[in-house]
Amino acid sequence: MPIDGDARELLDEATKELIIDAVEAAFELDLYNNRCRQDRSGRRSENLNKVLASGFRMTVLDAQDDLFPEGYYRDAQARMREDFLARLQELGGCSGAKQAKLRDRLRERYEETMDRLEQFP
Repeated sequence: MPIDGDARELLDEATKELIIDAVEAAFELDLYNNRCRQDRSGRRSENLNKVLASGFRMTVLDAQDDLFPEGYYRDAQARMREDFLARLQELGGCSGAKQAKLRDRLRERYEETMDRLEQFP
C-alpha cells in the first residue's frame, strides 16, 4: 500500500533520507546475516517495519516504492543487493568481511538509524 500523497508531503527531505538510510541499513544487515551466517530471519527489516508502521504509517516496501529513486521495490532491492554483494566481494567474501568486522559496522549503522527513527513523535 503506497504512502498516500498527504503523508508523503509531510515528510521533509531529512526524514526521507533517514528512512532510506534505515531501510538500506536493515537490508544490508539482513543480507549479511543471510549470506555469511545462514540466518534467513530478516529480523532487522521486520523490526524496521514495526517502527515505520507505527511512526510513519508506511512499510519498508512503501518506502522502497515511494522514496527510493528506483520507484519500485524490486528494483531498489536488486540495486541494494548488487551493491552489497560487490562490497562483500571486494572484502574477499564472508571470511574477509568477518576479518574486517563488517557485521559490527552494519549493526552500528542499523542501530543508529533505528534510534533516530524512534525519536520521532
